[in-house]
Amino acid sequence: MGGHFGDLAKVRHVITYSLSPFEQRAFPNYFSKGIPNVWRRFRASVFKFAPPMIALYLTYTWGNSVHEAGKRKNHADFEKDE
Repeated sequence: MGGHFGDLAKVRHVITYSLSPFEQRAFPNYFSKGIPNVWRRFRASVFKFAPPMIALYLTYTWGNSVHEAGKRKNHADFEKDE
């Protein structure tokens, strides 16, 4: 009843090619083409995402400092209590 998993259907007019995993190279041209390509893509996009991230970081740190300053007591308000 039925065939093996790879033989479930007959498909006509389709040509498939395969290469043995023992003949493949895992990282072809990794150092000669891969790393320079990553560097090129980083340089092309750094000016798109860096300015908004810097602005968000400065806004965040400013907001935290204002919040911390608002939580402190003003000692001049309590000098006459004693």
